[in-house]
Amino acid sequence: MAISKAGEGNLTRALESLEGVPLLDTIVRRRSRRFALGHDLDGGPLSYRSAHEPVPLSMDEEAIIAFAGSGITGFSLGELPYARGKNPESSGGNIMVTPFARTISSADGVNSAILFILNDDGAFQMRRPQDYERDELPELVELAHQRRFTELYERNRIRVADERPTIPRTAPDTPPFNIWSMNVPGSTYCVLISEATTLALTVLFLILGEDMGFYLFDDHNGYKPAGLKPFARSKGGHLHDDPNDLRVGTITELESYLLELTAVEQGLMLQNLELATEALGLGGFPHYGAQKWAWFEALGFTMKDFRLSELIGRGAIGTKLMDIVGKNPVIPHPMGLEVDGEVTVKPYCPPWYSSMEEAVHAFVDAKYAQGKGVYRDGSDASALKDPSVIGSGVDEYSQANIDAVVSYCEYVHRTYGRFFGNFGPLRSLMAYQVHHIDTEFYDRFYRPGAYRDAHRDHFDTWH
Repeated sequence: MAISKAGEGNLTRALESLEGVPLLDTIVRRRSRRFALGHDLDGGPLSYRSAHEPVPLSMDEEAIIAFAGSGITGFSLGELPYARGKNPESSGGNIMVTPFARTISSADGVNSAILFILNDDGAFQMRRPQDYERDELPELVELAHQRRFTELYERNRIRVADERPTIPRTAPDTPPFNIWSMNVPGSTYCVLISEATTLALTVLFLILGEDMGFYLFDDHNGYKPAGLKPFARSKGGHLHDDPNDLRVGTITELESYLLELTAVEQGLMLQNLELATEALGLGGFPHYGAQKWAWFEALGFTMKDFRLSELIGRGAIGTKLMDIVGKNPVIPHPMGLEVDGEVTVKPYCPPWYSSMEEAVHAFVDAKYAQGKGVYRDGSDASALKDPSVIGSGVDEYSQANIDAVVSYCEYVHRTYGRFFGNFGPLRSLMAYQVHHIDTEFYDRFYRPGAYRDAHRDHFDTWH
């Protein structure tokens, strides 16, 4: 259980200490500091056992870390051409999925990265801006401006476990150099998970629209058209299927780009977690956390089992042969998260929708459905003086664009049984741990300057 919240006066003084931390100094002095109170590093020249018990982060400390990584800060400005003007090639503002802003940047307002926080008391999912009604955002932003981070933290988190989840502390789930230090008692452990289907759909609507007109092939299936043959220019459609137009690509190429974009967002979240950790005088370290299924299972995600033959599109004969030679293992895939009857992570794909066609139309409705889409909900909650100008002036997707996206998504899901075709809808990549450092370890092995005054004085300031 985390140390109880500081008294109001003490917390005020502690927060004031943060106001005076120079940004450039924080950037220059930022380091991974892995050795915490209670740690035991066994092996090699830095072997050392802490003489102290672990000390969990207080609720106030954890709240600031959580806000830095995923806090809701208001509405994006979205200064884009939402319809065609003098230049007929210029438009595309409708690529924005939401008008919501967080402490980190996100391509097209997708907010794909989801922060999970694990401690000795359990595990919690942090809500993203789109998990709230739009008119709730201003109140949350006001709490942030008032530095009421602990109140925000308690409102934003969803309990997903009543004790600290763990994964096997052996390879391949845990690299050997992290076994001694990661997700240990007393630490606050952050697991970053990306929901990739929303980003996929907004990019697909861009590249399969009339302006970009890309044509995609299935590079794992003889470079067949990926469900897009009826939309090819050679068949009277709007997509450039002639390779000489240099607007062709493959499923793997597209999905790799999309995963790179989600990784960028996780990287931005990590950087904020690190800077907040440094400013608070805490220790921490980012590390690889890309288990295909271990963290998802530990956090209670809905899982679906796939045979390897399904994932590589072997068909009935290939599947039988793989079964005969005993090389067709079952591979679990995370599909989403449901907590106490509420779906808290809902990718645009089955099982949450009956088909990819339904999922695509749900995505379109989330933007344009009258009275509920982000561009049509009539809300005054916006960064604009007159939000109605956006709602009335945003180009919607053409029917040909919608049909092309549906056809592509249906092809991928039908061929590979999942969406993304190569990876599935959810991705873990990085993790981050925060803890109280043991300064005695650094005094023993390192020259002066291995930690800052904020680390030395941390307990006086925050506890």
